[in-house]
Amino acid sequence: MKSPSIKDIAKKAEVSITTVSFILNGKAEKMRISKEVIKRVEEIILELGFKPNQVARSLRTGNTKTIGLIVEDISNPFFSGIARRIEDKAYKKGYKITYSSTENDPAKARDLIEMFKSRKVDAYIIAPVPGIEEDIRQLLADKIPVVIFDRNLADLDVNYVVVDNFKGGYSAAEFLIKKGRKNIAFVTVDVEVDQINNRYLGYEQALKHYGIQPNEQTLVKIPFDSTEEDTNQRLKVLFEENPEIDAVFFSTNYLAVRGLFFFKTIQKPIDDGFMIVAYDDQDVFKIHTPPISVVDQPIEEIAEKIIDVILQELSADRSLPQTERSKVILPTKFIER
Repeated sequence: MKSPSIKDIAKKAEVSITTVSFILNGKAEKMRISKEVIKRVEEIILELGFKPNQVARSLRTGNTKTIGLIVEDISNPFFSGIARRIEDKAYKKGYKITYSSTENDPAKARDLIEMFKSRKVDAYIIAPVPGIEEDIRQLLADKIPVVIFDRNLADLDVNYVVVDNFKGGYSAAEFLIKKGRKNIAFVTVDVEVDQINNRYLGYEQALKHYGIQPNEQTLVKIPFDSTEEDTNQRLKVLFEENPEIDAVFFSTNYLAVRGLFFFKTIQKPIDDGFMIVAYDDQDVFKIHTPPISVVDQPIEEIAEKIIDVILQELSADRSLPQTERSKVILPTKFIER
């Protein structure tokens, strides 16, 4: 049986082939086609089981209906949670997501951008690594829609969706201080990205605000690619050299999980005498005994804003000068457990 064509749809809907083409390519509203006609054509498309040839459409329109998503580590619950939601929201708008991880390596990030260029993705969503500013500038110069998230690049005029990491860090330290903690260690990842730096600055500001002098000896930076053994050794040194520590603020969820395993190994109880706060929530913090308090990032809202910005960029007339960039800063929420 012959597959239905655009001509068949046009004939049954009693409209022109051009009208059907505009509706299929998402240009119906721009071409002022009435909602009644759009609805009638869409119903006939479903009725006939019409499936457009994606290759032919991309050659004709220059669009592949795909978006490249580049993150730090897709296995991290924070990034995988956002990727899952972005994928769902994009799919409902007719776009597919293809994604990969940079592992905080600028060379790998540049390679991924080039790979996505060769696949002719329509837009980029990037959790950027310092060192790829010029690559993003080139995408913008080529009038390709870009939105960065999770961390910002200060010298780059680009759309971004981030959370207020400074206030998130402040809220965590303040919570511990109000619980009577006076020697709060900060365990973080050794990468120079602004969201991690701002979490520390918020923590530091809270200590100073409450009259506690930040102690460099209780600041531990763990390499991004550190093994479990290496992490455990660094934590062991931290507690052997600073036995007065009565709380730890972990700047990422995966470091907090490693910390929980370490404390179990050395049989250090987490109780009124020793407390933990993690940045980013995940299930293990809810079911742990005792449950772990967290700085929670609004994953659903982050994904929603990212898709809103990208779709707005994709629907814009790229031949016109770029209007003001979208700069979205979302609040975190402290969850006490």
